[in-house]
Amino acid sequence: MTVEQKVTYCRICEPLCGLIATVEDGRLLALRPDKQHPLSQGRACPKGIAFTDVQNDPDRVLAPLRRQPDGSFAEVSWEAALADIAHRLQAVLDTHGGAAVGEYLGNPSAFGYAASLWSGLFMKRIGAGHLYSAGSQDINSRYVASKLLYGAATQIPFPDLPRTDFLFMLGANPLVSHGSAMRVPRVRDDLAAIVKRGGRVLVVDPRRTETAAAYEHVAVRPDSDSWLMLSLLHVVFAEGLEDRTAIATQTTGIDTLRALCADFPPEDTALRTGVPAQTVRALARDFATARTAVAYGRTGACLGHHGTLVSFLIDALNVVTGNLDRPGGALMSHQVIPVEDMGERSGAFGYNSKRSRIGDFPDVFGSFPAALIADEITTPGPGQLRALFVFAGNPVLSVPNSAALDAALGTLDLMVSLDLYVNETNRHADYILPGTTFLERDDMPMAYAACCPTVFLQAAEPVLAPYGQARPEWEVFEELAARMGLSLIATGPLARLNPVLRWLEARGLRLTPQKMMNALLRIGPYGDRYGLRRGGLNPRRLKENPHGIVLAEHAPHGVLADVVTHKGGKVRLDPGEIATEVARLGTAPGTSPQFPLAAIGIRELRSQNSWMHNSPTLMKGKRTQRARINAADAAAAGIVDGDVARVVSATGAIEMPVTITDEVGPGTVAIPQGWGHRGGGWRLANSNPGVNVNELTSNRPEDLEALAGMSVLNGVAVRLEAVTAVPADQTGTAGLARA
Repeated sequence: MTVEQKVTYCRICEPLCGLIATVEDGRLLALRPDKQHPLSQGRACPKGIAFTDVQNDPDRVLAPLRRQPDGSFAEVSWEAALADIAHRLQAVLDTHGGAAVGEYLGNPSAFGYAASLWSGLFMKRIGAGHLYSAGSQDINSRYVASKLLYGAATQIPFPDLPRTDFLFMLGANPLVSHGSAMRVPRVRDDLAAIVKRGGRVLVVDPRRTETAAAYEHVAVRPDSDSWLMLSLLHVVFAEGLEDRTAIATQTTGIDTLRALCADFPPEDTALRTGVPAQTVRALARDFATARTAVAYGRTGACLGHHGTLVSFLIDALNVVTGNLDRPGGALMSHQVIPVEDMGERSGAFGYNSKRSRIGDFPDVFGSFPAALIADEITTPGPGQLRALFVFAGNPVLSVPNSAALDAALGTLDLMVSLDLYVNETNRHADYILPGTTFLERDDMPMAYAACCPTVFLQAAEPVLAPYGQARPEWEVFEELAARMGLSLIATGPLARLNPVLRWLEARGLRLTPQKMMNALLRIGPYGDRYGLRRGGLNPRRLKENPHGIVLAEHAPHGVLADVVTHKGGKVRLDPGEIATEVARLGTAPGTSPQFPLAAIGIRELRSQNSWMHNSPTLMKGKRTQRARINAADAAAAGIVDGDVARVVSATGAIEMPVTITDEVGPGTVAIPQGWGHRGGGWRLANSNPGVNVNELTSNRPEDLEALAGMSVLNGVAVRLEAVTAVPADQTGTAGLARA
């Protein structure tokens, strides 16, 4: 028996906390926090530690599965699976062209560079017309706001937590999320440190979240963030609180922004937001006059009817108060490995370069709203979606009107899933191919690693050989391309390197994702330039420092002119798209007498979207999904604490137990997302299914956010109805049956 301690890092969410894996004879025994990790310093969340359950899960898919005529799955060899997939995909391409093929990328794909890069090359090579991702249920509105403001969609400013005096958070709950679209592994300590040094942490949210309960909380009505932000800016301009020097040197279009805010004094917006005018005025004054301050918004700010506008206005508040690109304010993304830069230059990370067949939505990074997938499958005509690859995703539980997608998937000519489990989505697949976990592959950070107050890099080697027959997903796409006689380097971001790559190919030197990342590392801003820069980064140095390397204590500032791609290197405050969105606020949907309440989502500490409910560690203690409602709304509906209530929207209905609490105000219903398991191969998840909140949401094009095609998952108009209580172990399945 050989027991080894191996250094790695977590790849479940943005903090990328350091971990130590205890491995015995090739089997994972345990994970624990890495005390020597320079950033996380011995901290990790319950999900990272519980990943041992996922790695060793007896329900995990460890061999290729082929769907049988009766709907069951049977193991099949990789040879048989890949041969049939290549043959059937080629048939779709020959008959309908690449416009009929698509891919859906789930959230985990953002935290491993190889699979997402190579699947993207494959889809580009076959001319796939349908690309979707979890981003349209999460962050795409933030990307579009950045494109409008900075000309670079991947340029996401992040809060300089170690040096700020005033942190204003809108729709963010970092004590649970651990920080989203920023890399701050010890965010709990960073927030506490702000207050300890005499600063303020203020949370604006419809719910008194875990973070709001620990700091200052301003309760706001769901989906009213646009009005609040416009009124804050109104006060800044009306009272002369703006930083005119910063505006003059950093921006264009200030007169347009000033005019847009003029019609939103806090006295007028209070009815919509629920925030008293005096509170808004005091907040605007305090923020603008603080020594340093930063406004930050995340998922809650992105998922309403005007998510792009809200993200734009958050950054606008930073820039007009002189808090953009300065210590203690919002810092600009800073890449160690310039993957995003390569994507921006190649056009892969662009916006509005093409339009969707259904709804005429602009693309974001080449992808369209995932809410459209069902209609794209069922609507005849050129470009109808007929073959779909689903990679590390479960859109049946994450897209609006998920029942429509559930019904549509079975009509595809070909569906292939690469995943760890049989889930609610891929139970419709023709093939489920076993992917690797993050412990079974090498990695270097890509998504959001540039949003870190400390400049840092860590590389990870596999700590385990793949279990069973699991294969790295990038190899699957490469093998499919080879079987179809295609080269992945012929088009896309690598096309400009074709002469070099073809020279390598001719000599039998295979390009791999790791070789590409190593090359970008070495030519990047901290690289060794292949020996020309003494002390620069290279793969050997990273391997010699497995816990990671701090490259600078603080991310750089004063770089705005270098990273903004608009003319003159200035932030643009007057995009026509934003003016149009502000004009649309007058006709914005809201509640009604039929649906007088507004539903919002809840992110839970022991859940990660839909894919960790099969972990015994995370599910212990008889966890159940419960909606939070205010006592006034409960009384009006005749509901008492613990009852099963029916939540009804214009799209659908669900039934679930409720908790009556003052953490939400009157008019708000808060429901944890990611539940609703029914079928598939994860037995523990199916035994405590909960309900799918997205049966309440709409996938109609006119109900999506206009600029980024975001699913509207917050501010959904609903009503509450009392129903006969059912046993706790039947809630979810029983509720769905009656919905």
